[in-house]
Amino acid sequence: MIRKNLGFLVSIPLILLFLYYASKINNPLNGSTTKSKESVNFSGKVSGNNGMISSASRFASQVGIEILQKGGNAVDAAVAMGFVLAVTYPQAGNIGGGGFMVIRNKDTITSIDYREKAPLASTRNMFLDAAGNFIPEKSQEGHLSAGVPGSVAGLLYALEKYGTMKKEEVLAPAIEFAENGFEIESRFAESLNGTYDYFNQFPSTKKVFTKSGLKYSAGEKFIQKDLANTLKLISVHGRDGFYAGITADLIEKEMQLGGGIISKQDLLSYNPVERQVVRANYKGYDVYSMGPPSSGGIALVQLLNLTENEPVPDRSSVYYGVKDYSNYLHVVFESMKRVYADRSEHLGDPDYWRVPVKELISKDYALQRRKEIGENSTLSGDIKPGIFKKESDQTTHYSVIDKDGNMVSVTTTLNNTYGSGVVVDGAGFLLNDEMDDFASKTGEPNMFGLVGNEANAIEPNKRMLSSMTPTIILKDGNPFMIVGSPGGGRIITSVFQAIVNVIDFKMSLDSAIDKPRYHHQWLPEYVQYENGAIDDEVLAKLREKGHEMKEISDFGRVEGILIDWKNHVYFGHSDRRGYGLAIGF
Repeated sequence: MIRKNLGFLVSIPLILLFLYYASKINNPLNGSTTKSKESVNFSGKVSGNNGMISSASRFASQVGIEILQKGGNAVDAAVAMGFVLAVTYPQAGNIGGGGFMVIRNKDTITSIDYREKAPLASTRNMFLDAAGNFIPEKSQEGHLSAGVPGSVAGLLYALEKYGTMKKEEVLAPAIEFAENGFEIESRFAESLNGTYDYFNQFPSTKKVFTKSGLKYSAGEKFIQKDLANTLKLISVHGRDGFYAGITADLIEKEMQLGGGIISKQDLLSYNPVERQVVRANYKGYDVYSMGPPSSGGIALVQLLNLTENEPVPDRSSVYYGVKDYSNYLHVVFESMKRVYADRSEHLGDPDYWRVPVKELISKDYALQRRKEIGENSTLSGDIKPGIFKKESDQTTHYSVIDKDGNMVSVTTTLNNTYGSGVVVDGAGFLLNDEMDDFASKTGEPNMFGLVGNEANAIEPNKRMLSSMTPTIILKDGNPFMIVGSPGGGRIITSVFQAIVNVIDFKMSLDSAIDKPRYHHQWLPEYVQYENGAIDDEVLAKLREKGHEMKEISDFGRVEGILIDWKNHVYFGHSDRRGYGLAIGF
């Protein structure tokens, strides 16, 4: 008996040694190509079997679900939500701005570009003084900062080509909210009152967004009669209800009063463009996102390509260490720098600039750039854009899927919060300040700190570069994920982290979206991170590698949907950073 026990005791170290090496074989920290059997974490607080909506406004989300319950498809719901957001989330929802929509149905995956355009009277140096100095106030607020709006044309185009319902039915909820009002939520009241002094600069805006010069309180009703009338004109006359007739007259009159340059000719000539999506495969998942004039899809794919072969730290593992995670983040930050350097040089409106899409998103190019990343941080000034042969809280995102697996990912914007600050008098809607998204002067940062070059210079009729990244992901040809975010230049990295948190770190959707984030955009030099994003020990290691670290306030408001197609269960989540809502049925 004693001898048997001794034999057992001797075998314990051998067993432990065996377990150790077995775990090392499957431990992703070692860069092994052996894939973990662990599946995606399909769990969440909000789920449904027939449809799912996630948006920044509970009113828009509720309308979207009601459209799906009536038998409408994902595009019907998305268009209805777009118009409702213009009423209930005027910080970014709009009919006076623009956006991008990525659509997947049983026949196709496509995208609709309804980005704003520079007016015909625009000039290359319109925001520079006589000495050639950039004057940011001119491009960031007031009438001159507005580009030609695209949202109405884009939403109606999507509805007519890919929807199933009539425009009158789809617009009815937005008209109802505008005409009879909706209850102001506390966070919306804070937003309105926090912008009170800004609104007071413009008489037409003061009439709508202040209460006879007073501030709003939570629980009050917010009624917008002029906006209701504008929406009714769109409901009856379609795009001519906005780009011609009464509304066009009001827009041109407002421009003339405030020194703006949008004309009725600009409005009549505006058209959305249907474009090919940017596509890539990331670890067996097919990622589809928005191409130029958005930088979002290309930059997202570049980040995924650059980091695809990096060992993913398993933070639940006993072998996880500070060194492993700091090494991973180091590669991510260095990858971000190179992606944003490329953005500054190569990306712009493809109708005006030859954008090297295939080169930028190729796996070979990613391998080439990855070789540049060493053990320590590279100064941004030493990182150059790739060379090829010549050839906001101010934004909002919403995600939709219907019972048949049709998917819509929409990001729309006014640029800054409440856009230019200018309401079109008599029409009741805010105009954008998207002209600031052009490179007004080479190397001069815009309001988001992003720099640009000739590719994004101001030209009449040109679409300004964007960071919006509406994205759809399939697995084995089936729906897997819909995701997007506001946040200016931080949109791209917010979407990137939501995706890798789900696919690589096996987080549930709500955890993946709510987790604190980090960001680097080449310039400025430092890494930006939210409180709690990086442990103190890891921060110390990163600083040893030469990274300058700066904690900033929360950014991005991701609206996501995760799909367990095998069991036909949809999970939705609206970012904790906002006050939106995910609803399923």
